[in-house]
Amino acid sequence: MRRALVAGNWKMHGTRSSVSELIKGLQQLALPTDVEVAVFPPYLYIEQVLKGLEGKSIAVGAQNCALEPEQGALTGEIAASQLADAGCRLVLVGHSERRQIIGEGDDVVSRKFAAAQSCGLIPVLCIGESREEREAGRTLEVVGRQLGSVIENLGVEVFSRAVVAYEPVWAIGTGLTATPEQAQQVHAAIRAQLAAEDAEVAQGVRLLYGGSVKAANAAELFGMPDIDGGLIGGASLNADEFGAICCAAGS
Repeated sequence: MRRALVAGNWKMHGTRSSVSELIKGLQQLALPTDVEVAVFPPYLYIEQVLKGLEGKSIAVGAQNCALEPEQGALTGEIAASQLADAGCRLVLVGHSERRQIIGEGDDVVSRKFAAAQSCGLIPVLCIGESREEREAGRTLEVVGRQLGSVIENLGVEVFSRAVVAYEPVWAIGTGLTATPEQAQQVHAAIRAQLAAEDAEVAQGVRLLYGGSVKAANAAELFGMPDIDGGLIGGASLNADEFGAICCAAGS
């Protein structure tokens, strides 16, 4: 049985003051015991969040890592080994904002995935299609290519220590959400692609949905057979809303 996971991606939001308030709210949440919960603050506030959530069963992750796993001369980057040293347990790789705005391609994402795992971090591989790609009927082709790149470069067995998050680009921060049926179709295709390589790995990997998930639509999305939780954006900046989403994953 796969344990549900709800992860909050805070993106480029927060000040010391607002993060402190959010931590207080998270500390007060009564979280379901059958749901794993994680938050991904900006680098600057990772230590503050780790200290503030001490004693609370919420894991802390990072939003990105460098191509190289170890320290070195790479100004402005942060190595996976440094994230692990700081106390992070997970790291996002391949988020659509980095693919589209920063220009990270599939090979770069695969290298970051490998760097994270080599340092004991759990990579959360983000994949998804743009509105144009969906309207052209290319959703499964695009998602399959992004997933397939990691399988081809690293082998399917790496997904026994990873999470996959399907985030349709057109639904991120837009208020638009894939219907539960649309999301399930893609999640089922992801699991089938993994199963074609290794059925046991496919059955065990957790697949998250991300894209304007809110308390109001979370239960319906999480009720789909291949959706094991969510990667939550804006709603994760409100502790009560985030807590309600976590509860929906456990219901």
